Amino acid sequence: MARYIGPKTKIARKFADPIFGEDKYFEKRKFPPGQHGPNGRRGKKSDYAFQLAEKQKAKYTYGILEKQFSNLFKKASNSKMITGEALLQFCELRLDNIVYRLGLANSRNAARQLVSHKHITVNDQVVNIPSYSIKIGDVISVRQRSKSLESIVSAMSRNTETIEWLEWNIDVMKGKLINVPSRDQIPENIKEQLIVELYSK
Repeated sequence: MARYIGPKTKIARKFADPIFGEDKYFEKRKFPPGQHGPNGRRGKKSDYAFQLAEKQKAKYTYGILEKQFSNLFKKASNSKMITGEALLQFCELRLDNIVYRLGLANSRNAARQLVSHKHITVNDQVVNIPSYSIKIGDVISVRQRSKSLESIVSAMSRNTETIEWLEWNIDVMKGKLINVPSRDQIPENIKEQLIVELYSK
């Protein structure tokens, strides 16, 4: 699957969850998309269908392609942590996600663009790889020339959320990873155990 750039509300309705953030159209039409969406007459899903849907939901949420996601799962299963929790932690520690969590972008797609266009540094070095894995102690900041960028300023003005595992200094636009998030600190509505079961087949 290539990077998804199509209608987001349609995908959110498919998973019955606003995975791309606030969506006024999702709120109006919470039933699945398609001709038979409103009447709910759909066949009973198999366990495999539920597992596959959960994996797709996680991939759409974090904007990760199949090969990358599969590699993250292998990394998680080889770790000493609980596989499902480790998988979500590795997703959360991607640079594009950290930029999003810090409030520098309104969506992960926008955060990915900021990284790709070299607006972000890690430990004072420009990093333009969205999948770059952040480690505890790493300092993430906005490049000096990018601090007045309208999209960043706008996103910051709307951000009111405090992330427990990230430190943020708004005056110098610098953030720091102080802890790896525990499962209860990750707000995404993903049933990671279903993904583990799918890959374990």
